[in-house]
Amino acid sequence: MPLLTQKRREKKRRMEGLPPLPQPPASSGQKNHWLRLLLVWAFLILGQLGLIGRLAWLQIHEAQTLQGIARDQQRVKLPPTEGLRPIVDRNGNLLAKDVVSFRLFAHPFLFQKSTQEIASKLSPLIQLKSDQLEAMFATAESGIPIQRNITEEVAAQIRALSLDGLELNLEWQRVYPHSDLMSDTVGYVNADHEGQTGIEYSQRRLLTVDPPNHWVSKDATGLLLPEDFPIRPLGDDRLSLQLTLDTRLQWAARKALKKQMLEFKAKRGAVIVMDVHSGELLALVTQPTFDPERFYEADPSQFKNWAIADLYEPGSTFKPINVAIALELGAIKPNSVIFDEGNISVGGWPIQNNDGVGRGPLTITQVMEYSSNVGMVHIMERLDRPTYFDFLKKLNLGEITGTDLPFETPGQMKDKQQFIDYIIEAATTSFGQGFSVTPLQMVQLHASLANGGKLVTPHVVRGLYDSEGRQVVQPDLIAPRRVFSPETAQAVVKMMGSVVEKGTGQSAKIPGYRLGGKTGTAQKASLGGYSNARITSFVSVFPLENPQYVIFTVVDEPQGGNAYGSTVAAPVVKAVIENLIAVEAIPPSHPEELTVEKLQQLKKKTPEAPPSSQQADSVSPRD
Repeated sequence: MPLLTQKRREKKRRMEGLPPLPQPPASSGQKNHWLRLLLVWAFLILGQLGLIGRLAWLQIHEAQTLQGIARDQQRVKLPPTEGLRPIVDRNGNLLAKDVVSFRLFAHPFLFQKSTQEIASKLSPLIQLKSDQLEAMFATAESGIPIQRNITEEVAAQIRALSLDGLELNLEWQRVYPHSDLMSDTVGYVNADHEGQTGIEYSQRRLLTVDPPNHWVSKDATGLLLPEDFPIRPLGDDRLSLQLTLDTRLQWAARKALKKQMLEFKAKRGAVIVMDVHSGELLALVTQPTFDPERFYEADPSQFKNWAIADLYEPGSTFKPINVAIALELGAIKPNSVIFDEGNISVGGWPIQNNDGVGRGPLTITQVMEYSSNVGMVHIMERLDRPTYFDFLKKLNLGEITGTDLPFETPGQMKDKQQFIDYIIEAATTSFGQGFSVTPLQMVQLHASLANGGKLVTPHVVRGLYDSEGRQVVQPDLIAPRRVFSPETAQAVVKMMGSVVEKGTGQSAKIPGYRLGGKTGTAQKASLGGYSNARITSFVSVFPLENPQYVIFTVVDEPQGGNAYGSTVAAPVVKAVIENLIAVEAIPPSHPEELTVEKLQQLKKKTPEAPPSSQQADSVSPRD
């Protein structure tokens, strides 16, 4: 019965005073309805209890984890704001630094104007022809690299064009104010700003700026918010890597070396100036070299510093080292006399002096003055070969010096048994042949004579310095090691002084000053023997009375019949010492040799300044 009709009938019966109709019994459907209602309420209550429990778990137990996740989503660590630290010389002159530059990309699918119009407007700013740009735009729809190393000024001009589809990305560009002057030592960085040679490579850890340890907030779009931003300015590292090199001396050495190489049509050359007490290198020049900002145009063979990476047989410049060994081991005394026949045979092999002349009885000093090969063989014959070999190993022959410059090559020596079994090995070693060293190791060995008998480590890094000139990081150097007694070292240095005064080194004389030296003119080793090519050298200790520096020059394959250590290399050393006198203001030890006019010129003389592409910030006898 419809519910409305039933209600009307009940109302009518109540108005007529009749009793209500009896109610039918409750159906099972109504009971199920209430049961479902109760179940729904139960589930709702249980769900609320579960939600409350979950919230309590998250708020109490998982709070720190959730805070970390939120922090990662809402905060970001500041990216590096600097490139590599600058490099300066010992006087604070800038050698390398990073400048802001931009890289231009094109996204043609975003162009709102024709490619021809965009190319014509962009072309004058980046020195690329319009047709070149149009061809580049046609290579892809997006992400086309157009040009890098764009200056801030040019980048501003590109932005002013207001052209859609052009993107400028900030990056760092390494510049070298002195062009190729220091490239053989400082090195260069590649297109990805990674050091490839020199200090740029070996000192990457010190040159790399630590990334800022700052977290800042960002909004939902990724923009940085001012809250939590560091008070200290970004890009405020202000540390520089200082080298031991002197730009003025480097320039003087390169100029003198290039002059001699041009005159004698030489293949290559090197000049090294080292402080004998500290091992600091004041100049390290190799020629030819390259422009580090245009490294991609250079011959790859020029990238290595051959004074460190290439080996050669030192020839007569090794004779002072052998004399020191013989003195140290008691085989000779400074006043010993050696007979020079001019020509001898050792183990069936002929050995002679450079000029083939025998000079009879010679003192040890005279053996050095005449650079007698025969005399040196007789000196070293007084040592038994195992002892001789062991002393050579004590001097680190066959090893590296431990310099902070990269790609150093260890010297080469015959193995001990061969050295002992074949008498010719000791004989050729006595006058500097049959083994190989680097030019840098020769400087280290002669420094051990000049400083009183200690091996010091040649190096070019002084450390990291702040803007106030305070040292923040200093290099970790190998401790000096004694190899000769002071008496031995002093005796040999005195002999080297006589070589310059009376012997083969007279072309290096400087009026008013005394220096020691030794020439070297050696045949170059080739496969299976020796070639006709020469390698000439000259090594000097200066000042003679109290040695402070070793100056070494080696010139490879000079041409001409007059190409000797005394004629090719010694004049370079002389020129370098004259500039060293001016740079370090070294007074003459024998002023009586100088006229009044010469003395006045010496006092007024200032070292020649090298040219710079940018303003630098201040930080006859033969062997």
